[in-house]
Amino acid sequence: MPGKGYRRGKYGHQQGGGKRADAYASDDDSQGDACSVTSGQSDNRSLLEDVANDNNEVDEISQQESFEEALKEAIDGLGQKSAKGRLGCFHGLEKTFAIKYAPEFVEDRKMTITDSIERSLRKGRGDEQSSAARLSTLLCVQLGVFESAETVCREVKSTLVLIANDNAASATGRSECCWALGMNCFLVGDDPTDTIEIAQLLSNIFAGSYLKGNGALPTVSVEMAALHAAAISSWTLLLTIMAPSDVYALLGTERTNNFMPPLTRLAELLQSPHLDVRLSAGEALAVIFELGREYDEDFEQEWTLDLIDILKDLATDSNKFRAKKDRKQQRANFRDILHYIEEGDIPETHIRFGSETLYLEGWCARTQYNACCRLLGPGINVHLADNFLLRKIFHLGDKVIEPVAASRKTSKLKRTMNAAAFKARTVQRSKARDKRSAAFAI
Repeated sequence: MPGKGYRRGKYGHQQGGGKRADAYASDDDSQGDACSVTSGQSDNRSLLEDVANDNNEVDEISQQESFEEALKEAIDGLGQKSAKGRLGCFHGLEKTFAIKYAPEFVEDRKMTITDSIERSLRKGRGDEQSSAARLSTLLCVQLGVFESAETVCREVKSTLVLIANDNAASATGRSECCWALGMNCFLVGDDPTDTIEIAQLLSNIFAGSYLKGNGALPTVSVEMAALHAAAISSWTLLLTIMAPSDVYALLGTERTNNFMPPLTRLAELLQSPHLDVRLSAGEALAVIFELGREYDEDFEQEWTLDLIDILKDLATDSNKFRAKKDRKQQRANFRDILHYIEEGDIPETHIRFGSETLYLEGWCARTQYNACCRLLGPGINVHLADNFLLRKIFHLGDKVIEPVAASRKTSKLKRTMNAAAFKARTVQRSKARDKRSAAFAI
């Protein structure tokens, strides 16, 4: 398993480097305070090239100082009385933690951030709870190299569980809490008991999308369907860190236990009228079969025939009452799932970031990577290159250091000189073409 305490590890890799992150960006200014330092000095074109290069080094220090100052202000703002102000600070920290890796800086302020997260989870509503839940996971991503990451997870777990189970809370907040529980356990969890406990909680939540006793579809709103889909995806993520033998023992066509639902119940989710639920359920079944077949190549072979018929219908669905975009996405996803379950075709993906390549093989690897992408967005490349926790999870080895010359950007003065030379060449060539045109005319 990838990461600390994981028991599976067959995701290959190649060596290389990565990209650098941008500076802190707030809700009111997408460029952030750090960027203003650079832009304020970039218009001075009277400097010599070597002086400009020296100033570039000074600029980097100034940018870092501005970044840290803006980050400190955002952390302090998490405790303000204004709910709108707190939400803005949460959003700013989310964006920053997603695109920049600063574990030492965050480690020194982890208690302040954790207290603010827990307070907003308990007293906040809707968007604030959602943002606080996401920030708890991003905090774990930043602190992954420290033991304090596990402490943070333990401190916020009970509150996340309380909200996820609270039917009076907003569906959006509950969805993010489900994701946070699964992601936190995946990133830094090392207790099988916690994994089983959270898996049971999540399976109880998405049980609301099972067929009724008479075989009829349940009435599920769009908001609740999103909650169920989040619970299924988070539950599936937890399966990827379990040993194949444990999954085989806990899951089966008609096996019943206190931890996992039987496969026949999971297959009912494929009939949901909501696309997200169907896609999440399909991915869950693919992961289960991958783990089950790793333990026993004949895993649920007889029941598979019935499942294949259902998957074929979904992979060729042309019902006009579904949106064209939904039909296209459904067919593409379920074609991959069908090819794997029916023919054993293992999905392979190559992810390029910087000069490195991440090789993903199988549904477990794809599920883990997609979950990290959902959390980090465009910042995934930064963390794959620099974050020791993610490099450990995906078996990328030690961080690759780029040569200084390769990573140094061209100075502003040199770019200006190059542009002027290019313009002069263009003018000269234009004159030469005019002379040739005159000669041809004669």
